[in-house]
Amino acid sequence: MSFDYKKAKFNFVEKRNKFFIFSLVLIVVGFGVLFIKGLNLGIDFTAGTRIRIHADHPISVDKLQQEFEAINLDPVKIVLKGEKQNIASARFDTELEQDQVIKAKQHFNEVYGEAPAISTVSPQVGRDLAKNAILAVAIASIGIVIYVWIRFEILQGLAAIVALLHDSFFIIAVFSLLQFTVSIEFVAAVLTIVGYSINDTIVLFDRIRENMNLTKRIRGFSDLSNIVNQSIYQTLARSINTVLTVVIAALALLIFGNEAIRNFAFALTVGLVAGTYSSIFIAAQLWAIWKARALKHVSSKPKENHA
Repeated sequence: MSFDYKKAKFNFVEKRNKFFIFSLVLIVVGFGVLFIKGLNLGIDFTAGTRIRIHADHPISVDKLQQEFEAINLDPVKIVLKGEKQNIASARFDTELEQDQVIKAKQHFNEVYGEAPAISTVSPQVGRDLAKNAILAVAIASIGIVIYVWIRFEILQGLAAIVALLHDSFFIIAVFSLLQFTVSIEFVAAVLTIVGYSINDTIVLFDRIRENMNLTKRIRGFSDLSNIVNQSIYQTLARSINTVLTVVIAALALLIFGNEAIRNFAFALTVGLVAGTYSSIFIAAQLWAIWKARALKHVSSKPKENHA
């Protein structure tokens, strides 16, 4: 029995423009957030020193600024964290001297009853880490295009990359909005999300290929829409179950894990949801549009006359 997308409860391809507009609005807002607030880069990517202060009561930026002034230090940025706003991260653009580090530990230990955690990264290390992070994402993206191109076709590879860029940018925009620290853990989360997102997309594209082989004749966009909708419905339960399983694990890390892995868990949670959305609502629809244009272009070519 053939699938009739016109009678389906929800037509994914027919509503494609709404999904595209929704994603476009999010991207525009994301660029605005990045322009206004920027990224809270950790010292993994910027040379300098980070002092992490933990108190048993809420603290304020003004109060901390006064404490730093008392020991002749001037942080570039102070960010408060924690449900009670009792955790602070102060960043310096320069490496603090050993005597400054000792003085800071003694001072905040006296004020808050706990010595702060202080970490330092040299300019060369910061540049190398930033370069390697960008290179890792770029290599992963190129590898995905080549893999999908070989297994399926170049149009599906390009659609997959658009979906991955959509997911990656969404995570970056959320981190910018919330001013969470962008560190090596963030890059690890992005690469993990790339893997999960492309897995969902490949499963969907594989089902699309199977349904295309079962279709006797594909005339244009209408037939492609039918195939895409059928494929989405056939893989929808699997995609939702997969992402829910991983999201539950990521949420457990976010809620019960320590501060060191919470950014990773948060990025993973946001990225997994965005990845499932892009696979279903972005990648497949883009492929259908591009494939229809390719079919139209081929059919419009004049046929050669043979004597």
